[in-house]
Amino acid sequence: MQRATNVTYQAHHVSRNKRGQVVGTRGGFRGCTVWLSGLSGAGKTTVSMALEEYLVCHGIPCYTLDGDNIRQGLNKNLGFSPEDREENIRRIAEVARLFADAGLVCIASFISPYSRDRLNARKIHEAAGLPFFEVFVDAPLDVCEKRDVKGLYKRARAGEIRGFTGIDSEYEKPEAPELVLKTDSCSVNESIQQLVDLLQERDIVPIDGSYEIKELYVQENKLDLAKADAETLPAVQIGKVDMQWVQVLAEGWATPLNGFMREREYLQCLHFDCLLDGGVINLSVPVVLPISTTDKERLDGVTAVALVYNGRRAAILRNPEFYEHRKEERCARQWGTTCNDHPYIKMVMESGDWLVGGDLQVLDKIYWNDDLDQYRLTPTELKQKFKEMNADAVFAFQLRNPVHNGHALLMQDTHKRLIERGYRRPVLLLHPLGGWTKDDDVPLPWRMKQHTAVLEEGILNPESTIVAIFPSPMMYAGPTEVQWHCRARMVAGANFYIVGRDPAGMPHPDTGKDLYEPTHGAKVLTMAPGLITLEIVPFKVAAYNKVKRAMDFYDAKNHQDYDFISGTRMRKMAREGENPPDGFMAPKAWAVLKEYYKSLEKA
Repeated sequence: MQRATNVTYQAHHVSRNKRGQVVGTRGGFRGCTVWLSGLSGAGKTTVSMALEEYLVCHGIPCYTLDGDNIRQGLNKNLGFSPEDREENIRRIAEVARLFADAGLVCIASFISPYSRDRLNARKIHEAAGLPFFEVFVDAPLDVCEKRDVKGLYKRARAGEIRGFTGIDSEYEKPEAPELVLKTDSCSVNESIQQLVDLLQERDIVPIDGSYEIKELYVQENKLDLAKADAETLPAVQIGKVDMQWVQVLAEGWATPLNGFMREREYLQCLHFDCLLDGGVINLSVPVVLPISTTDKERLDGVTAVALVYNGRRAAILRNPEFYEHRKEERCARQWGTTCNDHPYIKMVMESGDWLVGGDLQVLDKIYWNDDLDQYRLTPTELKQKFKEMNADAVFAFQLRNPVHNGHALLMQDTHKRLIERGYRRPVLLLHPLGGWTKDDDVPLPWRMKQHTAVLEEGILNPESTIVAIFPSPMMYAGPTEVQWHCRARMVAGANFYIVGRDPAGMPHPDTGKDLYEPTHGAKVLTMAPGLITLEIVPFKVAAYNKVKRAMDFYDAKNHQDYDFISGTRMRKMAREGENPPDGFMAPKAWAVLKEYYKSLEKA
């Protein structure tokens, strides 16, 4: 091989610190190489791709160099002789160094069977002052042979492949790797956690890269003291919607808020749709507590306030901060309209002229005693459920309406696409909104009954679906609110979010036309800052296919075959006791809907 001569290294004008300020969303230089070594079939590619996804979703730029991919391009002129393997690893090490120097976490996934080649790769990084982490992906040969995804071991045993590592070519195990992953006994998620722990220890991944859920319930050992304290404090009466926001805060859906927004947080939310102190964290809707001027004057100067709901002291708001509730400005920014006939705007306009923020301490777990409390799982409880189900992907579907087969088609399609992308256990979070909704929406108990019927009919797979209630009130604030819906599911552990047509929208109260352009919600989510751990799954248009007699993804070339059954038309059919076309909705689920509208007539 001819050696290059007469070459001089050219120093960069941009420092690594400066590069780290602009590469990724989390600031700071994080360039390094994570070198995964192990037998074919040990799980290197699976782990590397999952780690890449995790890091990118947490705002840390990353790229995976995979053995098979590299040999289709950069190293396609190399074979598998000892000399070619040495050159293969040398080239990869140099490329990885460049990626790391650019500020990326480079994940190199290669068998790299020889100790001297891996040592050389380390030296290349050390000479450049870049971190290098050798990770031994350790699975016994018999386990790798049983997996044999590519059928290579079978061919090697048959003599069709010569020099195959582990069969007739030695693999030299790493003697002192930074980490050993026993992939025969630990899951992909557990392997990723071990890698993240390593990268956090070495200051590559910030500890707050995935901020912990911040629950605001008083600790058990301090509860009696807090309750006694609450009895001595001046009190403010709060309504049902306020109490729903207390639950949202208490359970950690609005992490990292410590309570109802103070003025600084409120202004950041109102003007930027984000919290900005401590990083960009999407929070697009004000989580605020309005109070009257009378209460504000009565409480001026106090250090703590008890929040009373239905005669019970439910929470303490400490170090309260009072600021003006500029309602018209709030509505104009949050909803893009000040129409007083909008149901939530009407509530805002009728609420107190002051807002009070402060640190919230919630005294007891909140129950509504409506036979649905078992569905009200907190973000912490949902994460535990996902773990118990061995979920390697969680895709969330937010809804406030009954589920028809078009919704189900989209969820089934998302599950299928995730399997095709290499996920083994995708779990659906079917997450109906459970707080206040406008009067003409189907009430929560009936919706939950309808969702249960959908699962009973097998339209959605109960084995890979969690049905839970999201406690937030509905604000009908379109693209602004859909960011809230999305980020709340992100806090609960979802990493995919299905967004539909006109999410969180409604007709304009005066004109009857869409208050928001129906596609803007999905478009905004793909651009929204601070939603770094989620991938948005756009809603495909589904309609009833009259030929197939089933819900189907719309094909404009065969427009005449489709019937677009609107929500209004669906409700009219149910109200009048009619049945929809076969295949539009599970029969049991439709029966629930008809029963609901029949109950309205009796009332």
